[in-house]
Amino acid sequence: MGKGVKAAVVGGVFAVMVGGAGYGAYNIVSALNGDGGGASAAETRKSRPPDKDEVRETTDAFFGAWEKGQATRAASYTNNAQDAGALLAAYGEEARIGRVDVTPGAPRGTTVPFTVKATVSADGVSKPLRYTSTLTVVRGQTTGRALVDWKPSVVHPDLRDGDTLVTGESAQPPIEAVDRDGTVLTREKYPSLGPVLDTLREKYGEKAGGSPAVELSIRHATDEADTPLLTLAKGEPGKLRTTLSAGVQAAAETAVKQYPESSVVALKPSTGEVLAVANNRGDGFNAAFQGQVAPGSTMKIITAAMLIDHGVTSMNGPAPCPDTATWQSQTFKNLTGMEPNEGATLANSFLRSCNTAFIKLIDEEPLSDASLTEEAQERFGLGRDDWKTGIASFDGSVPSSGGPDRAANAIGQGQVQMNPLNMASVTATAITGAFRQPYLVSPELDGRQLAQAKGLPAQTSAQLKEMMRLTATQGTAVRAMSGLGGDIGAKTGSAEVDGNATSDSWFTGFRGDVAAAAMAQQGGHGGDAAGPIVAAVLRAGG
Repeated sequence: MGKGVKAAVVGGVFAVMVGGAGYGAYNIVSALNGDGGGASAAETRKSRPPDKDEVRETTDAFFGAWEKGQATRAASYTNNAQDAGALLAAYGEEARIGRVDVTPGAPRGTTVPFTVKATVSADGVSKPLRYTSTLTVVRGQTTGRALVDWKPSVVHPDLRDGDTLVTGESAQPPIEAVDRDGTVLTREKYPSLGPVLDTLREKYGEKAGGSPAVELSIRHATDEADTPLLTLAKGEPGKLRTTLSAGVQAAAETAVKQYPESSVVALKPSTGEVLAVANNRGDGFNAAFQGQVAPGSTMKIITAAMLIDHGVTSMNGPAPCPDTATWQSQTFKNLTGMEPNEGATLANSFLRSCNTAFIKLIDEEPLSDASLTEEAQERFGLGRDDWKTGIASFDGSVPSSGGPDRAANAIGQGQVQMNPLNMASVTATAITGAFRQPYLVSPELDGRQLAQAKGLPAQTSAQLKEMMRLTATQGTAVRAMSGLGGDIGAKTGSAEVDGNATSDSWFTGFRGDVAAAAMAQQGGHGGDAAGPIVAAVLRAGG
């Protein structure tokens, strides 16, 4: 070679550099990163999506390196080599997955479905693993190269950010969770119970008396329990009795499937035992127990209790419903189309869910900024962070608020946060007069102390129950509750959430000795989405 011409072999690539050392060093690094200069850079930095040839070449290269266990090389074909490399390395090392065979399906534009067949091996035992996933090929923002758009779900469809795969002896023995009548509860039959069963296993596996299994599992980045994917060697499951009802749970599972991002809880008001918990979500989050969102007008149950308990009004007392109500410079309105009624009673304003009636009354003596908080905590057992349900749960928040939030809190907006578990409990307390902390596993199993609250005076409870009956038979809950026999009652709610064009749908109700509450994000008015969910669960529970 002549002066100024150098040759190098890097990673199996033969590169020729012409010119001085500085120019040559820039070009070889740039070439390996797909980030060339001059005219070649202009050619690679294309604005259009990758074409079918680029999609095929990129996926072939990525799959080929993955199959050979070459984590770093496979990661280099993605747009996040660091995260991809770590997860792909764990795939072969911590997860002990080998003999990988990836079969791509027919591309849909730049998206490619594929099937993975592999073998998981540990402690002298091997089991086949098979699953399907998808990836998308995108244009690299800085390089212009066609690259796999990196997401953990590329490696396995159930992986989320920060998750990894591990194979080994399970942290806790397996459990055989059964319902109140001894029916076995499995994630296959009751899919949304999956995260709940994982948590029960993590917390009660040893107490239930089982022995650990050897499993391939997802280790979550959050505090969630590991999610088992494949059992290599079975442990001895311990039997764990829950308060759930298989029949009510089945109805809850079916009901939430009809509405995206929805959750429901059912319980027995006479005991606090949870009969069903179901979520329709893609992230595995138990929003039914742990959600923290505004409950809309279902909050008026607590606000009405506060008004009655403090002598401001009563079920048949005055609660005028004007078009608007102004509180400390903020104007509140009712649902579109609601006729004003200056002569309305509390029962009438409750069954129609008149916002302005409740806001007009919260300024009456002897109410203060703290009155709603005290009612929620002392009567309904909410907002004290002391519920012990058997799994992780949030027990509501009704902070003492001044300014416009005092009015907003009264109608379930402002700073109030709840979930379906909380609102099912509110209904149970309202109709029985007694607060009984909800629970999923008997406190006798681990000796935990359930939360206590003083509940409601008998006359307050009687009025709340009658107002909920009227709402179910003459008010905003009629359509959802139609066809349900027996002693029924309900309260609807719609919660406005910043940035969402449609309100969250809330509904809580009772039938006999079953109370249920549901929420559907951006589901509209209370009776539109959450109402049918609750009605289906009450029908199964009655």
